[in-house]
Amino acid sequence: MKKFLISFFVLLILFVLISFGGGYYLIDVALVPKNAGEKDLVESYKVMCKEYPYIKPWADSLKSNGLLKDIYKVDGKDTIHAYYIEAKQISKKTAVVVHGYTDNAIRIFQIAYMYHHDLGYNVLIPDLKYHGLSQGESIQMGWKDRLQVEDWMDSAHKLWPNSNMLVHGISMGAATTMMVSGDIQDSYVKCFIEDCGYTSVWDQFSKELKEDYGMPSFPILNCANLICNYKYGWDFKEASALEQVRKSTLPMFFIHGNIDTYVPTHMVYSLYKAKKGEKKLWVVKDAKHAVSYQNNKEEYTRRVREFTEKYMN
Repeated sequence: MKKFLISFFVLLILFVLISFGGGYYLIDVALVPKNAGEKDLVESYKVMCKEYPYIKPWADSLKSNGLLKDIYKVDGKDTIHAYYIEAKQISKKTAVVVHGYTDNAIRIFQIAYMYHHDLGYNVLIPDLKYHGLSQGESIQMGWKDRLQVEDWMDSAHKLWPNSNMLVHGISMGAATTMMVSGDIQDSYVKCFIEDCGYTSVWDQFSKELKEDYGMPSFPILNCANLICNYKYGWDFKEASALEQVRKSTLPMFFIHGNIDTYVPTHMVYSLYKAKKGEKKLWVVKDAKHAVSYQNNKEEYTRRVREFTEKYMN
């Protein structure tokens, strides 16, 4: 019996050590990947100009006319950054556009282009913490980012106080947008657009553990969650776009590619079902993750215009 107990406790200790070791590895890989920061901006711009050729003449025109500007502010111990672009003509419409995981503000210039060039909006594009020119100790997967975005929304309102506002995000930026939507909104905020966002951080990480490593969520994800809560002060399960959408009272447009395997398409149906009130769903044919605009530029712009015009005008 004594030998059995010793063996049991040895195995238990090994189980705990391996579980927490895996949890630390997951946190390091997912939340603290190498961040190229400012050095990545030149490469990001090159990639964007290659994938979206119309970006370069538009951005060059913005720079030459002094319309593309930087704004910095202090958030806790971190300095955070955003670009803002004033509409060519006085506009009463503003879009806050939110980028995805390990991207930066430049990597979502295509949506900024749509709002500024095609739809005549003022645009503000933040670098989320630990991305681009914003400081931060880790990626926040949208949950604590929502508070940062809400602060940027206030900054955008101060820049353009007479305009209505929407928030549009892609991928992690879409999850951030949905997480914002569940909080109390100022009267100038009129609607939200999310493009291929996940239901929750727990769901997304669980899916990636299974697909990338062939492992169930228990026990590694549970341990990683404890570590995240201890180190960074937030929880994978509370970081739920689904629960925030349940509380959202403003109109929302859901967009998702029908062959998205990175953030599985089935997630958008759960999100859409959870949303009460005015909403719209577009499942984009033959679209993988985060390429719905790239593959369907004119239709995407038309659908966004049609959805927003009754709320933003």
